[in-house]
Amino acid sequence: MWLLEISILDELEDELHSNGRAKEGPSERTPMVKAEQRETWNTKVDFLLSVVGFAVDLGNIWRFPYLCFKNGGGVFLIPYTCMVLFTGIPLFYMELCLGQYYKKGAITTWGRICPLFKGIGYCVVIIAFYTDFFYNVVLAWGLHFFYTSFTSHLPWASCNNSFNSPGCYEPVWHDGTDRCRSLNESISTEKISASEEYFYKGFLGLHEPRIPTNHVYRDLGNLGAMHWDIALSLFVVYLICYFSLWKGIQMSGKVVWFTALFPYFVLGALFIRGITLPGYEMGIEYYLKPRLEKLWEPEVWQDAATQVFFSLGPGFGVLMAFASYNDFHNNVYIDAIFTSLINCLTSFISGFVIFSVLGYMSCKSGKPIEKVAQEGPGLVFVVYPEAIATMPWAPFWSVLFFLMLMTLGLDSSFGGSEAIITGLSDEFPIIKKHREIFIALLFSFYMCIGLFMCTDAGILIMEWLIVYGTTWGLLIAVFCETVVIAYIYGNPKVASSF
Repeated sequence: MWLLEISILDELEDELHSNGRAKEGPSERTPMVKAEQRETWNTKVDFLLSVVGFAVDLGNIWRFPYLCFKNGGGVFLIPYTCMVLFTGIPLFYMELCLGQYYKKGAITTWGRICPLFKGIGYCVVIIAFYTDFFYNVVLAWGLHFFYTSFTSHLPWASCNNSFNSPGCYEPVWHDGTDRCRSLNESISTEKISASEEYFYKGFLGLHEPRIPTNHVYRDLGNLGAMHWDIALSLFVVYLICYFSLWKGIQMSGKVVWFTALFPYFVLGALFIRGITLPGYEMGIEYYLKPRLEKLWEPEVWQDAATQVFFSLGPGFGVLMAFASYNDFHNNVYIDAIFTSLINCLTSFISGFVIFSVLGYMSCKSGKPIEKVAQEGPGLVFVVYPEAIATMPWAPFWSVLFFLMLMTLGLDSSFGGSEAIITGLSDEFPIIKKHREIFIALLFSFYMCIGLFMCTDAGILIMEWLIVYGTTWGLLIAVFCETVVIAYIYGNPKVASSF
């Protein structure tokens, strides 16, 4: 039955193409649905900034630099570049093409490509749905750190809080000299920094307070107390998202002019600040120093593929949704290459920003960089804030850093939500007619689920969602996408359509 449906669709598309060629010339393409008038981007730049903003997210800051350091320094750029060229850009281009050609969200697009595999569309929308659950909570963390930075003394620089343990220490590294501590002068590894205790004990409530260990005393069966400061921050994040998306791409296309461009000004400022700190060259050396033997380790190539895959963002339905609002004859090939390269270049530059500061921390604390470098939330909510707290004008740099994190994350949140809204609106027209109400209901539901991640064990729920809700689902969805396009839709049709 499904083969019959495919053949009927093939004949219909061939007829549409042949009619289009007869009227428009051999080099023209015609959209699948010619009668429907669809909203389009105000300018080409709105589209490009939206795609760049979605692709360049927190992972560019907290994951790529660490992977580069871990997997051979500059040598890691070889497998990373290979994966960008042979997996990242092709998948990125494929999804942009499908969205622009069919002028629909993920669900309807995959239903038209092959009705049997319409479930791929639902799958990617559900993945975006799961991802939004926890991603916006991370933005709420960033918002909390942002507004608590408006003080003369940063709260994570002190051990005088009720939750601090006897093992807490307050690093005061800016002594007015460029002298680095020796290993003999280093701070004991048994000590816990004030920033780490603030994040895990005071802010999240994950580690037991007043105990000089990193003991996790919460689990999924014991969520602990609600953190209403995180819940309030999460509510504000959803308000920002709502008023950025409720009127469609005409509104979000204006917002991204700030949220997509502002991080680059901050990265530039932080880079200049970083290379003026003592010990910065040590960090950059660790970041880029090539270790050729790493090329023969399979894990290095696996990390490169994973980073490219999750950084560029195929499989969420976002690229299809954004491209569906393009003009049909837009040169999406150039767009795919341009935005992919911007994303990769941002990751590379972020490494200098992060590791110049890690070199400073290593210099002043006496710890080797291996003991300082982290990935994930620990880097941006523990390590980097700890370094900022020791600099002159610490509150100013803290405000800039966390505002940058907020804008980086908001773009990606906009994209994930738009994938859901566009995908469901195209499939169920009643949603399109009541877009504002639907978004309000969607974010209200998000807020209710997000409250569970505002508890002491919230970060454990987040890790559970990442592992079981997105990682494998995303890999399977993209694998199915490529199989359907290559072997069912067919390469000849791809060549003639795109």
